[in-house]
Amino acid sequence: MIPLKTIEDLIGKHSLLEKELSSGSIDKKNFAEKSKEYSDLNGIIDNAKKYISFEREKSELQKILDDKSSDDELKKMAEKELSDLVAENERNEKKLKLFLLPKDEADKKDAIIEIRAGTGGLEASLFAADLFKMYEKVSHKKKWSVELISISRSEAGGLKEVIASIKGTNIYSTLKYESGVHRVQRVPDTETQGRVHTSAATVAVLPEAEEVDLKINESDLRIDVFRAGGPGGQSVNTTDSAVRITHIPTGLSVSQQDEKSQHKNKAKGMKILRARLYELERSRIDQERSQDRKSKIGTGDRSERIRTYNFPQGRVTDHRINLTLHKLEEFLEGEAFDEMIETLTLQAQEESLGNLN
Repeated sequence: MIPLKTIEDLIGKHSLLEKELSSGSIDKKNFAEKSKEYSDLNGIIDNAKKYISFEREKSELQKILDDKSSDDELKKMAEKELSDLVAENERNEKKLKLFLLPKDEADKKDAIIEIRAGTGGLEASLFAADLFKMYEKVSHKKKWSVELISISRSEAGGLKEVIASIKGTNIYSTLKYESGVHRVQRVPDTETQGRVHTSAATVAVLPEAEEVDLKINESDLRIDVFRAGGPGGQSVNTTDSAVRITHIPTGLSVSQQDEKSQHKNKAKGMKILRARLYELERSRIDQERSQDRKSKIGTGDRSERIRTYNFPQGRVTDHRINLTLHKLEEFLEGEAFDEMIETLTLQAQEESLGNLN
């Protein structure tokens, strides 16, 4: 049961914003912020008003049912109306609870995605490349932009590691459940006897932190420069362009050597470091807030096996919600991706609602 005072405050806030926005006296910066708040409330205001009026309408119908002078036909209609009213109120209450859940401030942020080949040798690196292609296709469909930060290739077109920045609308809220171990079961091209092999890749999705989100003191950083190794053109090994940034208090370290410019490598390295430090701090706060419980969804534990992609059976299974889609090819093409994400999000919301009760 949600306190009526809480719902009345929502309705009052909506009414106040409506008056302020129509007054024409709000400056440009506040207008955008208040317009967004008003728009968010617009989606819930009808549910709020119905929730407030529920007890009164229920009482009126109950009077008809308790009135001995009411004829059977009228009572039958009142009984049906009351049943519908109770069901509608339960839906309204659930929607209002979801709206009132604490918002994750990172949900609207852009994200940095890190994919690394795990167990399985060459096949694992090929799978890591498949995963990155999948996220690229999802991004393309959603009109997000993908900027490559760092990439390390293996033989036969695989990826040992890839780090990219994804920008757009509500990126982190969509991709945050992707963190963990992704497992693939398929027959490698090199397998002559048709045996199915199991390989894995790890995915980490971090909210991209701005300087205003996290203050990093220069004195806390140790920056080492060195010559980049590996292929990269004639000039890659002739200057000290590669950069390693170490955050001394936490020991976190980032190396960047993809660019020929030391300045560009440092900028990319700082972007990764800032995201990792921001996520470290978020994890610490979340742990303090929920010492007594741990959600099975969205823990961000990179050692947790979250999903299996089974090629012989053409299925993809998410182990956190026991959901299997027999649409593996479509999933890897980004077609069935939203179906999985929506189910994960709904399940996470259900868990959050359960923790409120």
